[in-house]
Amino acid sequence: MANDAVFRTSLVWLAAIMLLIGLYTRSFKKMLGTYLFGIFAIAGVLLPDWEFFDRDVSQWCSPLYVDDISSHKSTTPARFRFYPVRLVVYTTVYGFALYKWWMLISN
Repeated sequence: MANDAVFRTSLVWLAAIMLLIGLYTRSFKKMLGTYLFGIFAIAGVLLPDWEFFDRDVSQWCSPLYVDDISSHKSTTPARFRFYPVRLVVYTTVYGFALYKWWMLISN
């Protein structure tokens, strides 16, 4: 990961949200659910190897060589490029996880 400060800031915000959920609901189970949801959300956005996924979806099963990375550099970071398949996968996974987390917290 290129920027550790973003990762640390995300973890601090997660700790604050966990504390608020724990104080509001007075439930260790709900606080733990918030922690798990937050860790998976942070890991899914900040930790993937974006150079690997910055290729056509059909190429994801083939290895990525160093020559491919150096010849494929561009000005826009791969995390901020628009890819429809990645958007659908992220929306589906995070939407379902957010729904399950909200059901856990609201009950």
